[in-house]
Amino acid sequence: MATLLHIDSSVSSGEASSSRAVTAAFQAHWQEQHPEGTVVYHDLAARPVAHITADAHFAGFADPASHTPGQAAAFAERVKLIEELEQADAVLIGAPMYNFSIPSTLKAWLDNVILLGRTAGEAQSAKGTPVTVVASRGGSYAPGTPREPFEYVQNYLSAVLGTALGLDVDFIVPELTMAPHNPAMAELVPLFEASRDRALEEAAAKAKALAGRTAA
Repeated sequence: MATLLHIDSSVSSGEASSSRAVTAAFQAHWQEQHPEGTVVYHDLAARPVAHITADAHFAGFADPASHTPGQAAAFAERVKLIEELEQADAVLIGAPMYNFSIPSTLKAWLDNVILLGRTAGEAQSAKGTPVTVVASRGGSYAPGTPREPFEYVQNYLSAVLGTALGLDVDFIVPELTMAPHNPAMAELVPLFEASRDRALEEAAAKAKALAGRTAA
């Protein structure tokens, strides 16, 4: 059976979150193709994973036989998250842009699963796993726009997920999500709606394509 690892990190819930709306659509289409499959879900806003601690960090570079009780407990939690990543056939991440970057809860998850000598470095135990990132943002940071220099979400996640972990990274980018809520952006509402509709269509197409790929 195919396994989808689905991670949401938006602080908003339900349809109030553009990233959650698109990841939910992706998951629904995935499950249509894999009715017997498994979805491992983390809502990092509701149940955040622990930010990396000294015990969790340094335990990753030490012989398990030498771990203190604190290191053993902290590292065990990291291993659970790492194993979920390693066992996934596909990964889905909702990554809204907050202050030009990703939510700290998502950064905490990344800090836990990036382990040199296992998931990162020469080994890259999850290498090649397809990951779809829904990178929503309130404005537009597309090439040629005034805010292009402030696009740190796709650049950062491409480096971390693609280069460090060796995953096969793809993005869906719903933008201008603040247009319906900010009167100063009222004229951009049609562009937001077009971007939202396009993101939902991409989610359906990519989920079906990946479902076929993992079933092959």
